[in-house]
Amino acid sequence: MVSSGLMQSVVLMLAVQLLCLGAVHADQETGTVIPAESRPCVDCHAFEFMQRALQDLKKTAFNLDARTETLVLRAERRSLCDCMPTNSLR
Repeated sequence: MVSSGLMQSVVLMLAVQLLCLGAVHADQETGTVIPAESRPCVDCHAFEFMQRALQDLKKTAFNLDARTETLVLRAERRSLCDCMPTNSLR
């Protein structure tokens, strides 16, 4: 087992480290206040981001719609060709 002297020294070192960390954090400033006029408008940036995202979604939806329509037409053409005799297609 661990001797009691070693355990006490470890606990003492941990306590000193915690006290030092607390003193360091207390000395630091919490931050400076930036005037609202010089900060970027978060709502404006979020709105622009959402507009771009919606445009991308619209393009993707259009492309998927066009591809779906093409695939449906191909499937219909194949099924039409399967049920009709080949000599009647000429």
